[in-house]
Amino acid sequence: MDLLEDEPDAGNAPEFTVSELSGAVKRVVEGAFDHVRVRGEIGRVSRPRSGHLYLDLKDDRAVLNAIVWKGVAARLEVDPEEGMEVIATGRLTTYPGQSRYQLIVESLAPAGMGALMAMLEKRKAALAAEGLFAAERKRALPYLPRVVGVVTSPSGAVIRDILHRLAERFPLHVLVWPVAVQGKKCAPEVAAAIRGFNALGPDGATPRPDVLIVARGGGSVEDLWGFNEEIVVRAAAESAIPLISAIGHETDTTLIDLAADRRAPTPTGAAEIAAPVRGELLAALKGLEERRARSIGRLIEERRRRLRDLARALPRPDEIVAERRQRLDMAGERLPLALQRAADRKRIAFAAGAAGRFGPALLTEKIDRRRERLLSWSARLGPALARRSANERSRLNERAARLARAPAAMARRQAEARARLEGVSLRLSRIGAAAVRDARRRLDETCRLLTNLGPKGVLARGYAIVHGRDGVLMSAKAAAPGDELRLQLADGDVGAVVVGASKPARKAGSAPKPKPGQGMLDL
Repeated sequence: MDLLEDEPDAGNAPEFTVSELSGAVKRVVEGAFDHVRVRGEIGRVSRPRSGHLYLDLKDDRAVLNAIVWKGVAARLEVDPEEGMEVIATGRLTTYPGQSRYQLIVESLAPAGMGALMAMLEKRKAALAAEGLFAAERKRALPYLPRVVGVVTSPSGAVIRDILHRLAERFPLHVLVWPVAVQGKKCAPEVAAAIRGFNALGPDGATPRPDVLIVARGGGSVEDLWGFNEEIVVRAAAESAIPLISAIGHETDTTLIDLAADRRAPTPTGAAEIAAPVRGELLAALKGLEERRARSIGRLIEERRRRLRDLARALPRPDEIVAERRQRLDMAGERLPLALQRAADRKRIAFAAGAAGRFGPALLTEKIDRRRERLLSWSARLGPALARRSANERSRLNERAARLARAPAAMARRQAEARARLEGVSLRLSRIGAAAVRDARRRLDETCRLLTNLGPKGVLARGYAIVHGRDGVLMSAKAAAPGDELRLQLADGDVGAVVVGASKPARKAGSAPKPKPGQGMLDL
């Protein structure tokens, strides 16, 4: 029945369930719009963990919900961003769960060069506002690097040009990190390569580069778009290793050129910037060596001439010694007379001093002082001896009192020690008895277990040990018809002869299957 057919009488219109009506609408929409191309501006972009992309396509009057499934999202040429004008190709369908229609996107492309450039300018302004392109944050390149890291495609002409130019100018150790330089994988691989070089340790098995070169040949804006991605720009700005950008030709400009520490017009130019010319360095070094030799020669000659001038200004050694010798002779002549005069002065001074200090009055005064000191000591000696005697007597009485009390204290301590000893002895006796009881109990249990598990215990429960010619039989296969056996039982031995082999177990109702080692015995 056609759902769009007008019914003359609403009361006679057929009834539909919600699911039937939604399914009919879905078939109509998908049948009429199974392949469409929609131009619009991307609004909201949602990236859940499932990997699908949910976005809005809008213009000035309407909004269309769109879905990019996970497999298609991995193959998109551009990464959808809010504000990007695109052309989406896909099919229109409905979502009955929320009564809405939506576009299932199969491919997504920028709506012309203007859209790409507008998006590029918007991204450039946002990154510049963060300071990623500021000149003060750019680092100086090393003059002569030991290791050069190159991020480029390993199969293109770019790497050959770089290696050839480095070999011509100054052969260096080159590390190549292969990446895709075009397409969906370009941006993540280039960013991972820059961060990978920075993660190398200075003393690791792989040497860390002193300078990085990110290079690619020329191409269209779409071909070079991977080097405009934000992930690449941030990796270049965060690189601790100085980075040279050589993307495209001299007229091509990408955002990594603005974030790099140095931009080269071509990949070959990047190699020229990274390494100096070895011949020029040798010539400059030779010139410096010649200048050093000339400078040292001039310095030595100048110092020699200065030394000669100073030597002429100095007096001759024999003249200096002659003057000192003359002064010594004159001092030697005056020395005896000076010594005689000094001795006379000392003698006169000593005589005058001795006459005043060493007379009888001096001795009498010293004797009087000694007598007074002796009398003072005699007066203090009696009381001091009395005090000392009293102190010694009191200490002697105190010790005698302590000695009198000593037997009672010793008897008390002896009683206390005896009580403690008896308590310890009692505890040790209890502990020893408990240990003996536990040991006897464990021994009894072990003996019972040994009796139950020993051969006699097993035989007492109805078992028998079968002895053959070669010892105890462990398998029924070891006994043949006619063999003489000895059965060891609990109360004695019994002889037996094997008359038949053991047979397999019978079905239900039959005789039980003999145990291993059992057969038909003739007792």
